[in-house]
Amino acid sequence: MKQVWGVMKIRTLLLLINCVQLDLVSGSWNRKGGLAENVINYFKEHKRAVTNFIAEGTKHFEEEPRDEKNILPEYDFIIVGAGSAGCVLANRLSEFPHWNVLLIEAGGKENYVMDIPLLVTPLQVSEANWKYKLEPSENVCLGMKGRQCLLPRGKVMGGSSTINFMIYTRGNRHDYNLWEKLGNPGWGYEDVLPYFLKLENITIPDLRRDTKYHSTRGELPVSYAPYHTPLADAFLEAGRAMGYRTVDYNGETQVGFSYLQASMKNGTRWSASRAFLHPIKNRKNLHIKKWSLVTNILIERDTKTAYGVEFFSGKRKYVVRARKEVIVSAGAINSPKLLMLSGIGPVEHLSELDIPLLQDLKVGYNLMDHIGLMTITFVLNQSVALRERDVMKDKAFMEYMSYHTGPLTVPGCMDGIAFYDSENPYDTEGDPDIELLLSAGSIASETNAHKILGVREDIYERFYKPIEKFHTWTALPIILRPKSRGRVFLKSRNAFEKPRIYFDFFQESADMDKLLLGVKKVLELGRTQAFQKYGTRLHDIPIPGCEHSEFGSDDYWRCVLRHYAFPIWHLSGTCKMGPASDRDAVVDSRLRVHGIKRLRVIDSSIIPILPAAHTNAPTMMIAEKGADYIKEDWRLDKF
Repeated sequence: MKQVWGVMKIRTLLLLINCVQLDLVSGSWNRKGGLAENVINYFKEHKRAVTNFIAEGTKHFEEEPRDEKNILPEYDFIIVGAGSAGCVLANRLSEFPHWNVLLIEAGGKENYVMDIPLLVTPLQVSEANWKYKLEPSENVCLGMKGRQCLLPRGKVMGGSSTINFMIYTRGNRHDYNLWEKLGNPGWGYEDVLPYFLKLENITIPDLRRDTKYHSTRGELPVSYAPYHTPLADAFLEAGRAMGYRTVDYNGETQVGFSYLQASMKNGTRWSASRAFLHPIKNRKNLHIKKWSLVTNILIERDTKTAYGVEFFSGKRKYVVRARKEVIVSAGAINSPKLLMLSGIGPVEHLSELDIPLLQDLKVGYNLMDHIGLMTITFVLNQSVALRERDVMKDKAFMEYMSYHTGPLTVPGCMDGIAFYDSENPYDTEGDPDIELLLSAGSIASETNAHKILGVREDIYERFYKPIEKFHTWTALPIILRPKSRGRVFLKSRNAFEKPRIYFDFFQESADMDKLLLGVKKVLELGRTQAFQKYGTRLHDIPIPGCEHSEFGSDDYWRCVLRHYAFPIWHLSGTCKMGPASDRDAVVDSRLRVHGIKRLRVIDSSIIPILPAAHTNAPTMMIAEKGADYIKEDWRLDKF
């Protein structure tokens, strides 16, 4: 216990030093009024905040499931990946004490500082991220470094739920009814809704009464952020002025405007690990192996039956057998990568790399993502947005540490959300194809945000730097039903090498047309009285690379889209769910890999068509449903 407190005190000290912007290299440690005296005074002045932070950080540290040192030679189930799906599966399968479960994660433990909602952007360059990139393109991401958009993926307990923006959305009923129509029985909206309810613990008072569409029984807390900027209220007001309702988008209908429902509790991020693993850390039949990369699924060639995995932890190689099943929950990039390394994938691609073929399937195809734009920037003449220079000061940190309130509880600056059906704009029961995501800031608001997001330095200097001192906001238009598809390839047979990821997300011109509609909705939003009362004006410096087009014209915005649109990090579809008659399908409706026994894929990679949702909640739902399939197939009742 003393060691834990010591570690947390050191971490807290370092954080507080950063908060008050004390300079360790100034040589002022021993001078009167220098660093030592400042730190001592700081602790005295903010005793409550420091005590709370240390206590909560210590609790988080103690509740983190331990890294198992003594791995058994055999388990009933082996789960690859402790992300949003893997955490749910590990919880549900280990409910049965006679089932032994091994959960393997390539990353390490969470850090309590990672759970401060506003501090999302720096996580994208931390060791908790796989740091994937799209391959260079001549058609998209032209304004990014190396013409490559970044694809953050969580490499940490909790996976991407530990580094994402915490936005909790389920999608529209039409999404899941379409999954069922594509040949996937049991995946219609009425079938999946109970699984969303099973995992949810809604803490928003007005929504707790809606027992048809919300639940208070689950492990995942869902709430509004305790703090909203005035821009969030302006966003809802603007929506009403534009003819839309304020809506519970996880309720009966989705079209309309809302504050964000987020996977947070008491103003703090609540990852899949915190929700589903921390409460069961003492289950004897669940072993967790961190910092471990699975390199191969062991499959009997004659019977095509999976029977275990190989993985490396440090420099040591482990071989572990599975009595019942191997479950791949490594995400939309790493799940297809692992299948292909194990001989399951497109025959032409595997033969190029001399990987012996076990099953010819379209693994790695059908890569999907929602596409958005964060470049439409509005400048304000009032101090109502979020800027790093303001919120990183003493007061905001003390408020957060003491009470879990204040601007640090806003999930990555995201303060409002709207869903829009461009085909039937005022149909309240419509099928949304565009999302507007309000950011109470912009790339100019945060030091080094452009570097973290991959925007070129010269573009920042010319376009963003002139407005650094101002309060700014943006709203991201996002297309929810993209037609374009990408693909994940292996680079080599080396499991430690990153795959190649190709995705021309404007390959289908309809996607650019749809996103251009979204751009126009954002511009309309900025013209409403709700935003004009804060002096909102569009930042009208032509963005570099698009000066040749008339500013504000369709051609100008199409140019901007080719340069600065980017995937929203909802990667899906690369192990598509579908019947055997679907030549593109990799798993069946019970998430079993076609042609291979005792092997399933359960994560976002099985999604056949993207739902109109940020994919964290749908991925957890898929895991809940997959766990029930496993229980049924091994003759255990659902509960």
